[in-house]
Amino acid sequence: MKVLVINAGSSSLKYKLIDMDNENVMAKGLCERIGLDQSRLKHTPGDKDTVIIEKDMPNHGVAIKLVLGALTDKNHGVISDMSEISAVGHRVVHGGEFFSSSVLITDEVKKAVTECNPLAPLHNPANLTGIAACEEAMPGVPNVGVFDTAFHQTMPPASFMYGIPYEYYEKYKIRKYGFHGTSHNYVAHRAAELCGKPIEELKIITCHLGNGSSIAAVKNGKVVDTSMGFTPLDGLVMGTRSGSIDPAIIPFLMNNEGLTIEEVDAILNKKSGVLGISGVSSDFRDLDAAAAEGNKRALLALKMFRHSVQGYIGRYASIMGGVDVVTFAGGVGENGPDVRADVLAGQEFMGIRIDAEKNNVKGVEAEISADNARVKVFVIPTDEELTIARDTKKIIENK
Repeated sequence: MKVLVINAGSSSLKYKLIDMDNENVMAKGLCERIGLDQSRLKHTPGDKDTVIIEKDMPNHGVAIKLVLGALTDKNHGVISDMSEISAVGHRVVHGGEFFSSSVLITDEVKKAVTECNPLAPLHNPANLTGIAACEEAMPGVPNVGVFDTAFHQTMPPASFMYGIPYEYYEKYKIRKYGFHGTSHNYVAHRAAELCGKPIEELKIITCHLGNGSSIAAVKNGKVVDTSMGFTPLDGLVMGTRSGSIDPAIIPFLMNNEGLTIEEVDAILNKKSGVLGISGVSSDFRDLDAAAAEGNKRALLALKMFRHSVQGYIGRYASIMGGVDVVTFAGGVGENGPDVRADVLAGQEFMGIRIDAEKNNVKGVEAEISADNARVKVFVIPTDEELTIARDTKKIIENK
């Protein structure tokens, strides 16, 4: 079975074609600047060189057709025709309370995803556009929705409710949903495999650290808490997002700066985090370089980020009554040995100790805990596309 994985953004579309008989990636690529000038497709067939195709893509429908053309092209294609694609798996950011697992996409599912549009206005409409484009280009081929929020739906009400009048939950479903669920799901299960134990017997803290960052507490295979909330703005200090702040800051800024709610929202989502603190960049590599040159604000931004990660690790160990495994994924988590070392410094009281030599790795799967440490620590490069493909295969085989 060959599964095409689609991740549609507002002006982009990532894809992978995976042969599920051996889970090999046959091709992958990215459509950039959909609906904008100078749109192009970067297509990489297997282990061959990337092909750049510059062509106007006014919408996602055109982008999907261009992708399918690249996959079947005589020179850089990997399949003879589209009939070899058995199913399409779609990343959908927000499933609200409707979905606690991946589902076969039907008209009813699309209606539910549409109802969640106000909860993810930048993402869900693009996801729906990608689904519609695939349905048009490949009629009869089943589509599966895999939701970023689904893995977190096991959280108990004490974790996901906010301390605001209950009527707002009933009326608007204002609650913590959590995000990066596909990544947390993959990493938690992979950590259990590496430990040689059932996930149902482990207390795992998964750290997905990048420009957008979140942490999840996975106890006995179920998420009991996670750092992102009603939106991806909540939780850790991130690249451009503020993370958790005193809510009173919002009306204070509006009153004293004469800002609209839309302007404050833009500040908190796009101008805050380590970018706002450092004044340098939202890229942690730039911050490292600036801090090494003595930039105090860049150093402060890095310290704030690491402090926020430490706080959640301690909090979640307390909530779960201990921790057996800590994992690092995402661009910073996978490629930041200094970040990992700083975050876990002083955690020996919880049984967490890392080996400096083992920790000197980037972008590869590795155990970095000290030999005699009670808590296992792993670097696990996330593979959201493979998780989506696996869920898609399972649903198609069981429908």
